[in-house]
Amino acid sequence: METKPRIPVAILCGGKGTRLKEETEFRPKPMVMVGDRPMIWHIMKIYAHYGFTDFLLCLGYKGDMIRDYFFNYDWNHSNVLLELGNKKITKLDSSHGEENWRIWLIDTGPETMTGGRLKRLSPYFNDIGSDLFMGTYGDGVSNVNIQKLLEFHNSHGKLATITSVRPPSRFGELAIDNNFVSYFQEKPQTSEGWINGGYFVFHRKVLDLIQGDSTVLEAEPFKALAALGELAVYKHDGFWQCMDTYRELGLLNELYTSNQAQWRVW
Repeated sequence: METKPRIPVAILCGGKGTRLKEETEFRPKPMVMVGDRPMIWHIMKIYAHYGFTDFLLCLGYKGDMIRDYFFNYDWNHSNVLLELGNKKITKLDSSHGEENWRIWLIDTGPETMTGGRLKRLSPYFNDIGSDLFMGTYGDGVSNVNIQKLLEFHNSHGKLATITSVRPPSRFGELAIDNNFVSYFQEKPQTSEGWINGGYFVFHRKVLDLIQGDSTVLEAEPFKALAALGELAVYKHDGFWQCMDTYRELGLLNELYTSNQAQWRVW
């Protein structure tokens, strides 16, 4: 029986995160700790909860720290027997719950823009064989239902779906008409409506709209998709929080330590 290809999740992990310089001077933004785990882990756990465990991490700034974290993941999160004399290591169990994750650690360049990072994943999407892929930023968590998001995307037949949320402004403002985006403006000065919250679903044809490393996903590609009527919106009224500033990092940690982390759906 033919099996459906697995739908991969691309996570943008390469930016410098300058607005969170208290932390990102020393580590990439996705490796900033929320509770006892880095932000990237929380994002991946959200997707894994809904059965999506193929992750393509777009590495850039201090990407070696992300590589080291996952290279040593089993060692740091499993019980092991270490025999010092013969240097034999035996994993006693797989107790961390992430054994079925497949992670592509892809260097997408230190200065590449968001669209360019996704474009560099094209060969790996070819290997996986899925016409669809999901994508998000490496600095925001949500309790968005990923399965319902995918069902919504499949229902309208457009090339792209963007999840919209209603936090304070600073992000891409969406003009929404009957569940389709008619206009996209990245980071307006003021915003009182729905904004870009990440958590995308794309057909691979979206990559054709990305010229190269200097292309910002939220600029020409999104504007072109909106103009073509190919950018649908999935409205999420639930929890969403980014980690752009030290104050927002403190909020996320406070929620996590007080057992109020609404993004913790697993």
